[in-house]
Amino acid sequence: MERYIRDLISGGENQQLDFKYCVSDSRKIARTLSAFSNSDGGRILIGVRDNGSIAGIKTDEEIYMVDTAAHLYCRPEITYTIRQHSSGNKTILEVDVSRGKHRPYQVKDENGRWITYFRHNDQNLEANRVLLQVWRKEEKSPGILVKFGKAENLLLEYLKEKGPITLSKFRKIARISPYRAESILANLIILKIILFNASEKGFTYELNPSDQKEMSTDSPAHAAAPL
Repeated sequence: MERYIRDLISGGENQQLDFKYCVSDSRKIARTLSAFSNSDGGRILIGVRDNGSIAGIKTDEEIYMVDTAAHLYCRPEITYTIRQHSSGNKTILEVDVSRGKHRPYQVKDENGRWITYFRHNDQNLEANRVLLQVWRKEEKSPGILVKFGKAENLLLEYLKEKGPITLSKFRKIARISPYRAESILANLIILKIILFNASEKGFTYELNPSDQKEMSTDSPAHAAAPL
């Protein structure tokens, strides 16, 4: 079992693995729980420093903090499994979180606001309204049918000629409302026609290279298969 943990740690923090030295604030670990639930799932190793060294934990206190995070500070409540591992004379907790079935999962912050996070590489980033629309549309229906109009074709032509675009730039060139722009971007992400790139600075959108050969902007509609 010690080798299993050390193999996990050796890969470093990534899209599906997060290290926590300790859990001193349930709200902070709630962000990671929600980010994993809103993305591809993942594991949290509690008792491991950012550099991968093992610190160990006080088991009962940490378990209580995780439970509080999942059930008090997340909505919907997040389901997880937890296991204890020993490395030498130190204890590590492995918290396993699956991709959620009822996205988006939100976290209550210190001011009582509900914020949505998602996992991007080794970071928990705040989701924007486009991503929230993607999740809600996927939850609402197993598939979508999108009619390509002037705004959609304008967006695709821009992406082909100039590359990635921001939401504000798309709104400006298409002269459409924020909600309409967000909805178009969300639909094209679901259809896998475009991809989004995220960082702490914000979001950009670009063509999906694998879809370009099959896509034609002359088509009046594009349907998504059940997700």
